[in-house]
Amino acid sequence: MTIISDYFKLSDRQAEQFAQLDALYRDWNSKINVISRKDIDNLYEHHVLHSLAIAKWIPFQPDTTILDVGTGGGFPGIPLAIMFPQCRFVLVDSIGKKIKVASEVAKALGLTNVVCKQERVEEEKEKFDFVVSRAVMPLPDLVKLVRKNISNKHRNAMPNGLIVLKGGDLQAEVAPYIKTAEIAPCSKWFKGSWFETKQIIYLPF
Repeated sequence: MTIISDYFKLSDRQAEQFAQLDALYRDWNSKINVISRKDIDNLYEHHVLHSLAIAKWIPFQPDTTILDVGTGGGFPGIPLAIMFPQCRFVLVDSIGKKIKVASEVAKALGLTNVVCKQERVEEEKEKFDFVVSRAVMPLPDLVKLVRKNISNKHRNAMPNGLIVLKGGDLQAEVAPYIKTAEIAPCSKWFKGSWFETKQIIYLPF
């Protein structure tokens, strides 16, 4: 059992996939450093559960398409792909070694709903319902890059848009979008001091 089952109702398959993450990331991290050595013991809280704040914010409808920009070793894309097996995820990162880890982890978990690509987001032409990201770049820069990738056909209760996970003081970053952005603290869903400074920002497009 992992900490994930404290916060989410999981199928046996999902519980098994989440349980596999520890060994998979420890193994890959020893070859290719995608999570800091000090932080690997906090994998479930700092990386997996943090990624799943997006699942608390919006329960994606089946067939929703999601682009994960700057996925690194697969966050938030892989935990979300486990949680939403009927949705399609495309994980992109410009660094080949990182995308190799994400790809191999997805393969080992049997995630058929995940595609991993080594590319810059500027090169991605496909349109998606949502773009997700975890602290990859300042919000205004990200908005400029992904606007072209948001579909105008909506299938979820919330309009399509950008969902990012960030920490710290976000006032300056969010200022240009103050009329449209919605912000929620991750501590609303998850216990622990680590989540006190973590927030989710949603920008409808």
